[in-house]
Amino acid sequence: MDIDLLSKMVKELILDNDKVVLPGLGTFVAEFVPAAFSDRGFTINPPYRKLYFRTWTGQDRALAELYSRSNGISPDVAERVLADFLSELKTVLKEKKTVVFPGLGRLRATKENNFFFVPEEDLDIYPEGVGLAPISLKSHQETREEVAAAMGELKTLIVHKDEGPVETDEIPAETGQKQEPEECPAAETDIAEDADIPEDAVPEAPAASEEPTVTVDTAASVPADTPAAPVRSRRLVYVTVAVIAVAVLAVVLFVLLSRLNPGLFDQMLYNEDQLRVLDYLSE
Repeated sequence: MDIDLLSKMVKELILDNDKVVLPGLGTFVAEFVPAAFSDRGFTINPPYRKLYFRTWTGQDRALAELYSRSNGISPDVAERVLADFLSELKTVLKEKKTVVFPGLGRLRATKENNFFFVPEEDLDIYPEGVGLAPISLKSHQETREEVAAAMGELKTLIVHKDEGPVETDEIPAETGQKQEPEECPAAETDIAEDADIPEDAVPEAPAASEEPTVTVDTAASVPADTPAAPVRSRRLVYVTVAVIAVAVLAVVLFVLLSRLNPGLFDQMLYNEDQLRVLDYLSE
C-alpha cells in the first residue's frame, strides 16, 4: 500500500459516508455546510461538504473491506496491512509534520503532535452540488464619470417634462380665440339690421336691440371659463413630474450610498449579533 492508494480509497468512501476511520491514526469527517451569505451579504455561496480530520477513532472496517475487495485478499489480511501502513504514516507525520494526500489535501501535525487537515481549494466531495456556483448580488460598479452622465441625463429629462405642459396649454387658448369671431359678426349684423328699421314701423326698436347685446355678452363669457380645465391639468402634470423626480433621485441616492458605504444598510437591516455572523461567514 502507498499514500496514493490510501488517498483514493478515502475519497471514494467519503463521497457516500460521513466519516472514514483510519485505525490508529484518526478519522476523516465530512460535514455538510448549507448555503450562506458572504461578502457582507452581497454573495450567496452554494451548499457543500467540508472535510475535517479528528484524532479519535472508532470501530469501522469500511476502509479494510474496500482494500480487501480491490486486491482480492481476505479482510483480516487487509486489516493487518492497513494497520502497519498507518502506523508507519503516523511516525512520518510526527517527524516531518506534513503528509500529502493526493487529491484531498495535507495532513499536518503541530509541535505538540496534534493532527489537523488542510483540504485542497478545489476539493469537491458533494456530488449533489455539481454545477452550483456562487451568486453575486452586486451590480455594475459605476465610475464617477458614469454617475455624472446619469445625473445629466436625469436633469435633461426633468427639464423636457417641465416644458411639455407649456406647449399643450397653448391649444385651449387658440380655441378660445376662435370662438370669439364666430359670435361677434352675428351680433354686428343684428345691430345693423335693426339700424335700417324705421322708428315709426317698429315702435319697440330699442327693446329689440337689447336682445343681441345679451347674446354677445353670453358668448364672450364662455371663453373666460374655459382656462379652468387647462390650469388643473397643468397642476396635475407638475405634481406627477415632481413625484417622478423625487423617486429617481431617491434611487440614485440609494445606489450611491450602497457603493460608498456597503455596511450602512447592513447595520439598518441586522443587529450586532447577525452582523458578526455575516462577518464570520464572509471570512
